[in-house]
Amino acid sequence: PTSRHFIRNNGIPPENVNPETWELTIDGLVKTPMKLSIADLKKNFKTHTLALAIECGGNGRSAFDPPAKGNQWTLGAVACSEWTGVKLKDVLEKAGVKSNAIYTAHEGADAHLSGKPGKLPISRGMPIEKAMTDNILIAWAQNGAPIHPNNGAPLRLVVPGWPGSLSHKWLNRIYLRDVEHDGPKMTGTAYRVPKYPVAPGTKVDKKDFEIIERMPVKSLITSHKTGSKIGKEIEVKGHAWSGDRKVKTVEISIDFGTTWKKVKLNDPINDGAWQNWSGKVKFPQA
Repeated sequence: PTSRHFIRNNGIPPENVNPETWELTIDGLVKTPMKLSIADLKKNFKTHTLALAIECGGNGRSAFDPPAKGNQWTLGAVACSEWTGVKLKDVLEKAGVKSNAIYTAHEGADAHLSGKPGKLPISRGMPIEKAMTDNILIAWAQNGAPIHPNNGAPLRLVVPGWPGSLSHKWLNRIYLRDVEHDGPKMTGTAYRVPKYPVAPGTKVDKKDFEIIERMPVKSLITSHKTGSKIGKEIEVKGHAWSGDRKVKTVEISIDFGTTWKKVKLNDPINDGAWQNWSGKVKFPQA
């Protein structure tokens, strides 16, 4: 539900978010640059509604040891809403992707925390091959209603399976480039991990970092609530997801990983959604 969708902002949210006057610019390495209103998007492209999971790149960060900078998320920086909009690939195909375009770049209407005019708080992008996949939306609705203001109304990008920072909020420009995008929070170690396994806290040369693309496999137990008093036999439920792949199997343990039991795992409702799982558990005592 929209009321339970996590909120993460990099800048100061814009005040003028009138959907009637909002404009999205598509430019850079395209054959036909375009300025599109939300009405234009609805009129000129096919509308799609998809359940898409968005996960902050720092989900679970509070458990890191040694601690890492940034929002100290526990388990809640992931959500799977129904988003309504048009496919990014349909818009880019209409604009005409030039042969030398290799990367997208995204901009929004939020202001930098410093308040300096024209300074972007964040501008990320993705390889053109990812941008042309089938489940990335330019969305104007969330769960059948206008997008929540703090989730990017009136227009946002929704890129399931990759870090949530790619799902740009208050979207007003997408441009194509012939180099890897180097906007704010695309360089240095921002949204990057070492290319090879290291022990936590190890110093790694910046040149040995690579951009986080597909997010890693994860799962959550959503029922029963932590601290619940329960009987000997219960049904346990939750969600599982693995970036832009399907999860094949979920197993649960009640003895701290000594033994494991396979549970029922549903297919995603559509490509880009998380998967629901459930299974009966018997405890030796209530």
